[in-house]
Amino acid sequence: MVELDLTCNLEGFRRFLISSTCRSFIPESYLRDPEVFPEKAGDTGSIYVEAVDKVDLKKIRDITFINAKDVLGIIYTSKSGNTKLKWRQLRGRIGRLSGDASNNSLENLSMARIISPEDVVAIMAEQAGEGEEPAPPLEGQEAEGVEQAQPQTDTPNE
Repeated sequence: MVELDLTCNLEGFRRFLISSTCRSFIPESYLRDPEVFPEKAGDTGSIYVEAVDKVDLKKIRDITFINAKDVLGIIYTSKSGNTKLKWRQLRGRIGRLSGDASNNSLENLSMARIISPEDVVAIMAEQAGEGEEPAPPLEGQEAEGVEQAQPQTDTPNE
């Protein structure tokens, strides 16, 4: 488990949610629509999207796909309960991502281009070597030991 506290764009976190929960069965049109998010309630993981305007689109398996405008926050808990992340809007589609992430979630965050693959390798190496000589700090790492990554700016042209 790694504690995260970093800035990321909403689209990156949406890609992470899809990769983590419904990539194999999300309809293609929903995948391409930046306003469509997965939501899930229950004992085995949950996703809650807080938005100014939210409309249910379709339920597939245990995921309800919603159309959300002006997203204010998202709370995600993995099936295992090992990952608990919160995204809170700072300005527009940029927000603060904080919480605890498992190694699997770190990989999904990397695939969503929220953190770099190099950051994942460094974090995992640091965890594997805990109690030994500390790994060099990541760029932007805070003194308290909270991992930080720089936001990715690969948003599509609008």
